[in-house]
Amino acid sequence: MATQRNVKREPSARRTVDSRKADADPASAKNAILAAARQEFSSKGAAGARVNEIAERSGVNKQLIYYYFGNKEGLYAAALEAVYSDIRELEKSLHLEEEEPESAMRSLVSFSFDYLALHPEFIGMLNHENAIGAQHVQASKTIQGMNSPLIELIRLALKRGVAQQKFRKGIDPLNLYISIAGMSYFFFSNRATLSSNFGRDLSSKEVEEAYRKHVVEFAIAGLRP
Repeated sequence: MATQRNVKREPSARRTVDSRKADADPASAKNAILAAARQEFSSKGAAGARVNEIAERSGVNKQLIYYYFGNKEGLYAAALEAVYSDIRELEKSLHLEEEEPESAMRSLVSFSFDYLALHPEFIGMLNHENAIGAQHVQASKTIQGMNSPLIELIRLALKRGVAQQKFRKGIDPLNLYISIAGMSYFFFSNRATLSSNFGRDLSSKEVEEAYRKHVVEFAIAGLRP
C-alpha cells in the first residue's frame, strides 16, 4: 500500500516577503498572503479575521493584499478556493485505479486521515464556512467546477472488489466517501472536547496513530462480504 505520509505541507504563514520585490515575484507574495490568510480565517472565520493580522503574518504591506485580492471578502474567497484546489490535486495523485481494490481503499482512508492531520487550517475554514451555510462555496464557480475525482475512483474500486468477491455489493460510493471523511474529520475537529470528556489526550502521537489504524481497519471491515 502506498503511504500518504508525504501529503504536502502548506508554506509557513510566517514567511516574510519583501513588498518591494512583490512586483518582481508576485507568485511568492501571493502564496505568502494566502498561507497567512488560511491560518487567520481558519481560527477566526471570514467575519473575525483581520487584514492587518494577515499582513503581519505574511510580511507584506497591507496595501499589497488589497492590490492582489481587492478586499477581505476577495481574499477569503481566494483562500477557500486554494484549500479546495490543493486537496483536489492531491486526490488526483492517488492513482487508486492502479492498486488492488483493498489496497486502494486503504490508501484512500489513510490519505483522508493524514491530510487532516497535516492541515488543521482546512478543518477550521470548513467549520466556519459550514456555520454560515457554505455561502462562499456556493458562490464560487471555481470551487463548483472542482469536481472531486474520488467518487468515480471509489466506484471503480468497489466494482473491482465486488468482481473479485472481496467487497460486498450495494455500497454507494458517495456514502462511503462521506463515511471515510467523517471518521477522520470528527476526530480532529472535536479532539479538544473529546479529550476533555473522556479523560484521554487525543492529541498525543500514540493515540493519533492508534486511531488512524482503527479507522483504516474499520472501513475495510465494512466493505467485506
